[in-house]
Amino acid sequence: MTRITFIAPGKGEYHVEAQPGQSVMEAATGNLVPGIIGECGGSCACATCHVYVDEAWIARLPPPDEMEKGMLEGAVDPGPLSRLSCQIRITDALDGLVLRIPEGQL
Repeated sequence: MTRITFIAPGKGEYHVEAQPGQSVMEAATGNLVPGIIGECGGSCACATCHVYVDEAWIARLPPPDEMEKGMLEGAVDPGPLSRLSCQIRITDALDGLVLRIPEGQL
């Protein structure tokens, strides 16, 4: 199992165990993490699973592709650490990953 920490401003931290191969969005929605909706089901067609990747982890992830970059333009308060959690696949190397949920998504 891979452990992920979601930090939701004003709501606390949510520690989730995820299976390799699963998306971060699937792990979040399956564990009722607030602010992660995944309205499109993970097809990179909305931005309701937007997260900020902790700076210590951003370089460990593959960069977003052009489709994800386009969807992030419509996300709540996008920034340089923004990613769509549906586009991040869980691997053992991501054990301990820390993500923040944009305050405007809560």
